[in-house]
Amino acid sequence: MLMPSIFGENVFDDFMGSFGNRWTNNLMRTDVEEKENGYEITMDLPGVKKEDIHAELKDGYLTINASSNSSKDEKDEEGNYIRRERYSGSASRRFYVGDAVTQEDVKARFEDGTLKLLVPKRDTNPEVEQRQYISIEG
Repeated sequence: MLMPSIFGENVFDDFMGSFGNRWTNNLMRTDVEEKENGYEITMDLPGVKKEDIHAELKDGYLTINASSNSSKDEKDEEGNYIRRERYSGSASRRFYVGDAVTQEDVKARFEDGTLKLLVPKRDTNPEVEQRQYISIEG
């Protein structure tokens, strides 16, 4: 049973606060900026490695998946654990970019914990259907 604390919602808030909330508060904060020829998506991915980020374009949706695994071991002089924390998590964001955008159109760059994606604007106006009438004799 977790008991209320005068410092937070439960006893572990102060102990785990900075570690546990690091991911949930900062992961995948996203800015989408409209440019002249497309959209620039800037996504914060602190503590995530490039190889743990996957981008997929399917059925007009751009999906970004990120995962992170971290471990923090602290031992005393005798090699006994004082604290041992592990965290594993994943997050995903999905954007509709249209059926006209192809995988080759999207450009992505990951640097210093920030993923930047350039998605071009494509004409999404449907073609106007031209009616062709069949002449009826008689």
